[in-house]
Amino acid sequence: MISTDICIIGAGPVGLFAVFEAGLLKMRCHLVDYLPQVGGQLSEIYPQKPIYDIPGYPEIKAQELVDNLMEQIKPFQPTFTLGERVEHLNKQADGSYIVVTNENTQIHAKVIVIAGGLGVFEPRKPALEKLDHFEGKGVAYMVKNPETFRNKKVVLAGGGDSALDWTIYLANVAERVTLVHRNETFRGAPDSAAKVFDLANNGKIDLILSANLKELGGNGKLSSVTLEGKNKEEIVIDADYLIPLFGLSPKLGPIADWGLSIDKNAIEVDTRDYSTGVERIYAIGDINTYPGKLKLILCGFHEAAIMMHSAFKYVYPDQKLSFKYTTVNGVNAF
Repeated sequence: MISTDICIIGAGPVGLFAVFEAGLLKMRCHLVDYLPQVGGQLSEIYPQKPIYDIPGYPEIKAQELVDNLMEQIKPFQPTFTLGERVEHLNKQADGSYIVVTNENTQIHAKVIVIAGGLGVFEPRKPALEKLDHFEGKGVAYMVKNPETFRNKKVVLAGGGDSALDWTIYLANVAERVTLVHRNETFRGAPDSAAKVFDLANNGKIDLILSANLKELGGNGKLSSVTLEGKNKEEIVIDADYLIPLFGLSPKLGPIADWGLSIDKNAIEVDTRDYSTGVERIYAIGDINTYPGKLKLILCGFHEAAIMMHSAFKYVYPDQKLSFKYTTVNGVNAF
């Protein structure tokens, strides 16, 4: 039996930062994640993706952010169970929980924090014949290593932040980048959209709007992508790779059976402390929902800070949370 103060389900960036906030309050954390490594989607799906909205970093690669978070929490010595999925929460007489994974690992914790991002997820795939035939042979749903696409002809499809960001990045890597979007406008950040339009206007990428993926071609390996334009005309593009970036299809998995209030695959929380309707269970990051919710990493960081101050009362019920400044080696500290 593993014993800890806080059991964090999900070791993505928000779960990792929650360890830091807990550590400041002298609370120990154990993290559980179904993926074999920490970092969540950042490490698994787009480790080399540039991120532009982390305070203090004009640009930072996804994996670099994860590595920095791991360095930041190292003094607090968190422990991890990776490659296992939480299956059951068993409430104890004193209000604490025993968490049980699919491998029967058991963790006793005073507080549960669900920071599972989108839960168990898989990429949304376009409805194309022979799609599975080209998976791994030119069709990819994520960019793990941009060097794979160096001097290659790459077609990206999508209208969100991932499609825009990777178009901008790969424009300097691939031989030719073509971005295809079914609409005339993008869902992603306006600044990123403006950069993509600038690249297209300067001839550095091909931008095809109001078009849909229709057909894939190739003999054993992808060699072409056929589009259907807004006037039903066919557009054939030579391609070494197709990267459809249509988002992820989230599935909550066992979390859906824990008696929490669920709205559209997200957990409803009280914004005063990001608690769920079940005592001692909190939800932070992309997995929660509330009026005005923004699914941004920095918003998850904020939620983690507020939430840990609320959890303090369960870990130290006889203590009142307060702060005072001291001086350590001439440096002011809490």
